[in-house]
Amino acid sequence: MDHGSHEAGKDGEREAVISARGITVGFSGEPVLEGLDIDVWRGEILGVVGGSGTGKSVLLRTIIGLNARSAGTIKVFGEDLDRMTGEERQKIGRRWGVLFQQGALFSSLTVLQNVGVPFREHMRLPDVIADDLARLKIEMAGLPADACGKYPSELSGGMIKRVALARALALDPDIVFLDEPTAGLDPIGAAEFDQLILRLRSTLGLTVFMVTHDLDSLVTITDRIAVLGNRRVLVDGTFAELKKFDHPWVRAYFNGPRAEHFTFG
Repeated sequence: MDHGSHEAGKDGEREAVISARGITVGFSGEPVLEGLDIDVWRGEILGVVGGSGTGKSVLLRTIIGLNARSAGTIKVFGEDLDRMTGEERQKIGRRWGVLFQQGALFSSLTVLQNVGVPFREHMRLPDVIADDLARLKIEMAGLPADACGKYPSELSGGMIKRVALARALALDPDIVFLDEPTAGLDPIGAAEFDQLILRLRSTLGLTVFMVTHDLDSLVTITDRIAVLGNRRVLVDGTFAELKKFDHPWVRAYFNGPRAEHFTFG
């Protein structure tokens, strides 16, 4: 990745809310990511793409601390995660929300209870207040009020994603991590979810880190796209810029049959 124009100090308008350098992660001695560098700018929607097995979800999980890395540094809001106390890590963890690939809802809890989990865990709020705040987030995620009493098994795939998003937004985070948020949704549901993300970014001032393979999402809502390959970030730029990048996988993905109907003036 070329960081020449991307260092926060050299570009007064942009602030890196996440800055990762030299990230190396492996499993059973096999590196998945090696020497990877990436920045995420405040207020942007960054799309992260790559072929199967290139480590997209691994990168997301490494940034939020769920995967151990063997090398590299991760700074969030300018603070080095490795130099933080447990309490400081908890505080910074409250400043991001995560939507995992399958929603990761608790099957034995209702929608209202699922969304209320962060309030009870982190803020120890009384049930009445936690429920009121959860209802607010459920409405924010575009769900009807009557969804509150339902269990995950009673919800469609699109509703599960929205409940998971409502829970990710519970603590008013600055950053939201989305792992394949439109996977499994029909085109209309996926387009509605994309628009919801755009609205929330606009109204809440969110920064969004989105792992996806959905071309429609990449074109519609991302400000920038980072392509993973060869265990690192091969290139980053806008969709239009990546269409011109000379690399076999990037060419096939951004100029293939599915990409043909996207035109850029």
